[in-house]
Amino acid sequence: MATFHSLLQMMDTLHTEDDCRVYLENMRWNGKPICPHCGSISEHHYKLTKDGKFEGLYKCKDCRCRFTVRQGTMFEGSNLPLKKWFYAIYLFLSHKKGISSCQLARDIQVTQKTAWFMLHRIRHNVKDDDANFDDMTQMDETYMGGKTRHHGKGLQGRSLKEKTPIFGMISDGLVYAKVVPNVRQETLFPIIDKLVRKGSTVITDELNVYNPLYKEYEHKTIPHKKHIYAVNGYHTNSIEGFWSHIKRGVKGIYHLASKKHLQKYCKEFVFRYNTRKQTDSDRFNDFLRSFTERLYYGELLEKPGWVYNY
Repeated sequence: MATFHSLLQMMDTLHTEDDCRVYLENMRWNGKPICPHCGSISEHHYKLTKDGKFEGLYKCKDCRCRFTVRQGTMFEGSNLPLKKWFYAIYLFLSHKKGISSCQLARDIQVTQKTAWFMLHRIRHNVKDDDANFDDMTQMDETYMGGKTRHHGKGLQGRSLKEKTPIFGMISDGLVYAKVVPNVRQETLFPIIDKLVRKGSTVITDELNVYNPLYKEYEHKTIPHKKHIYAVNGYHTNSIEGFWSHIKRGVKGIYHLASKKHLQKYCKEFVFRYNTRKQTDSDRFNDFLRSFTERLYYGELLEKPGWVYNY
């Protein structure tokens, strides 16, 4: 397994399609090709040549079906060379706030539509493991979309007519974020009950929905309305810092994020946050090595409508 210290080094090492194919085969198969049709694992699958040259087409020695390393992965059905895919994946995983489809389209010379689809394929296949929280857990909610309206001296920033709520938790350097229909107890408490160990300390602001948490957790409340942001060392600054990060990313890089796809963007920023201690090379190799699945363009389409920024 190669270690790349930069995007330039990765492209210098994997500068041909054959180099990229062999690298992907090593990441996924570790020297023993796996037939996606019958699951046969063998280094003795037949290598089929074209004009005397092997270009990655195999024939299973057991079921006799043909396959390539792309089959059964996110690369299946794509006519783009792996070099462009590798470039897009490396940038997506290493840029702290992501990369826009317009920028990627210019970088690899594809249409914006193609770049947008590529980014959603990558986003669809990043790891989405639910963290389990058993230490001090900060909880908070935020709202994205529409505009914050001024009413006298107050702000109407939580109207569900224009905004979408996101619930999040963070503990011991791991974050969880999920788009929710509302911030009622019947919506949030099943999430908390599933992911947070009973009896552990949870920290929230003074929103009334969190009040019953004291029954099963050690509940600490931070009175933000009184402009108090830490009490005896307890605070919600970490989860609020994550909200700031994702909002700057959406506004500064993507500019717009439709309500339908907002959870995918949350997943993207959660993944980067939770793998921030990994090197860019390790993150890239882990992604190629992990299970990925094909995403069809039709699954991403939606009826025209207003889109969310914040």
